[in-house]
Amino acid sequence: MHVLNASAGTGRQQTSAYRERLTPSLKFIVGAAIIAPMVSLVFVRFNQAAALVFGVLAAAILIWILLGTAPRVRVENGELIAGRAHIDVAHLGDPQILTGEDAAKARGVGLDPRGWYLIRGGIDGIVLVENIDPADPVTTWTVSSRTPDRLAAAIRRAQHAS
Repeated sequence: MHVLNASAGTGRQQTSAYRERLTPSLKFIVGAAIIAPMVSLVFVRFNQAAALVFGVLAAAILIWILLGTAPRVRVENGELIAGRAHIDVAHLGDPQILTGEDAAKARGVGLDPRGWYLIRGGIDGIVLVENIDPADPVTTWTVSSRTPDRLAAAIRRAQHAS
């Protein structure tokens, strides 16, 4: 596993085969918006208009932070980039697409303690890829995806291209 260094040149053509931002689900965002009335209640005894403004502002800032800090998954320039980590697709085996109970098991009791994970709650799909680099102590990559079939296909295309 390597930490992404945006300034490092790979010498490969800049191409993006897959991009996804793992934003929180709509239910989670609506739940975060509940902060608005709570903040408003704190300030309502001082000024009702200010209480309303502070409440809406607090909810907007929290939602902006949730959306802005959501990790990204990309396959580009022969690399799988998940959050701040990246790996050359030549070091990866065949990606497995997991959904439903299989994905729940991969996120729970089936977790490999030597694996690397980018798992987000509220996202059912998982792509599990074996790391075949013998020098890397990380054995698998497990990445959440709303479209695991597209992510797996992008990894396969990048592997065939390299």
